[in-house]
Amino acid sequence: MFKRALWQGLIAGTAGGVVMTLGEKLEQAVTERPDSHVPARVLQRLTGLPEHPGRQPLPVNWAMHFGQAALLGVLRSVMAQAGLRGPVASAKFTVARLTNDQILENATGVGAPPPTWPRRELVIDVLHKTVYAFVTGAVADALARRSIGPGPGQRHAALRPGRRPDVGPLPRGEAYGR
Repeated sequence: MFKRALWQGLIAGTAGGVVMTLGEKLEQAVTERPDSHVPARVLQRLTGLPEHPGRQPLPVNWAMHFGQAALLGVLRSVMAQAGLRGPVASAKFTVARLTNDQILENATGVGAPPPTWPRRELVIDVLHKTVYAFVTGAVADALARRSIGPGPGQRHAALRPGRRPDVGPLPRGEAYGR
């Protein structure tokens, strides 16, 4: 499962990152909001790369922006492989994406906690990360569905709808684990 989740997640996360970036560029054209250099600054702090005042190098910014998108896609792919799919799973994943950003930005001192942000910036950030999460989820779900069909959790739920105490787990050989 994890080998499949890795390559499928990298694809799904990259697709989500591309669509999110296109949406950001469209939004910036309308709102005239400048590019963010936070991704580059975070990567510089995490890796010990030299820091630059003002505008950050585009390759460093994109490496963090798309690298983070691709790597987090693996988490969403693991969810899909296990059978956690659809809009509810993507909503949960949105929270994971936002949390990941905030941990890295705040731990490195590059960012500040979202409650301190101007409301407009907060809404825009949440919107873009939601787009990322739902596109990543749609791609991860489609790849998982195509490669394994229903996940173990979905097969378990199909035994008898709802959470029931009289329905035991799937047989060990039909699920992931040892």
